[in-house]
Amino acid sequence: MTPATRTALDVVLRLGITLALTAGFLVVLLVITGYDPGQSLRALVNGAFGSWYAITSATFVRAVPLALTGLAVALAFRAGLLNIGAEGQLLAGAAASTAAAAVLGSSLGAAALPIILLIGMLAGSAWAGIAALLRQRFGVLEVISTIMLNFVALYAVGWLVRGPLQEPSQIYPQSVALDKALQLPVLLAGSRLHVGSLIAVLLAAAAWWWLRNTASGFRLRAVGLNSSAAATSGRINVARVSVSAFLMSGALAGLAGSVEYTGVTYALYENLSPGYGYTAIAVALLARLNPLGVLGTAILFGALQAGGSAMQRDAGVPIALVNVVEAVIILLVIAGDRVRLSLARTAHTVTPESVPPST
Repeated sequence: MTPATRTALDVVLRLGITLALTAGFLVVLLVITGYDPGQSLRALVNGAFGSWYAITSATFVRAVPLALTGLAVALAFRAGLLNIGAEGQLLAGAAASTAAAAVLGSSLGAAALPIILLIGMLAGSAWAGIAALLRQRFGVLEVISTIMLNFVALYAVGWLVRGPLQEPSQIYPQSVALDKALQLPVLLAGSRLHVGSLIAVLLAAAAWWWLRNTASGFRLRAVGLNSSAAATSGRINVARVSVSAFLMSGALAGLAGSVEYTGVTYALYENLSPGYGYTAIAVALLARLNPLGVLGTAILFGALQAGGSAMQRDAGVPIALVNVVEAVIILLVIAGDRVRLSLARTAHTVTPESVPPST
């Protein structure tokens, strides 16, 4: 069995176990809080997979930003960087894309769309670059800096939609609606599934190929596995690889914000992201940082979010219960990885009793 096959089977197994644990834990929560588990679960399943429209226009649409931010987190984690800032980088990309649409839309028309997406990527990369600079220049842990930058981005968007980017009437805290010519084309007629889903699939495949088949991808993986060994034995410039990984990760998260703006919301506002950047951590870890696996786990969490909205609408169950389940999944995934790592280290530990006597 090839390593790729083993990884794929592992991701499928983890998805199956996660689905079972999710369903079980949700049932327990519903019983404790006094809701009918049968009615609630039917509403959740119908909202996520009950019809072709639910699949394409709810689950898959929510999976797109989760896939892109999941790829961003997976890429950074593979390089040994704990980038917890995908949420802020997503918001930076969405805000920059909104500003670009306001400036370029009237003069370039539909031709401005690729530029808007590119500017979103650059903005996300620049936002991640702040954390990269703080890490390389001042030794600030990226866990701290990226979390803090999330809040800066959130409040910056709040200021923008009440100030420079607010719609002309200045009644609503949001930007002006995006012109039809600048919106991402819909893939399937009668649905909300847009070209951003195709972009996510192509980028996941490209990231998987790049990590496995290029020298630069090997250097990133080597730095993530052991930066000291990569620097001494492999003569790899660890600082350069780390900064590059940070910038690429931010670009993917920024693209997620740009795609969400041009493909779903068509306006910038404070709650544009319901926490996609945070859920992306679980998406990436559950996929074991495999770019192709990220697509599957993104659909899982997209289904949870779509089904949770339907459960609230049709069964009167607060969507907060689904948010609790998502948080528990994140904790279980992290705990499971730590246990697996500890067991692997124990299995490879050499003790005096395990060393054969010399002859």
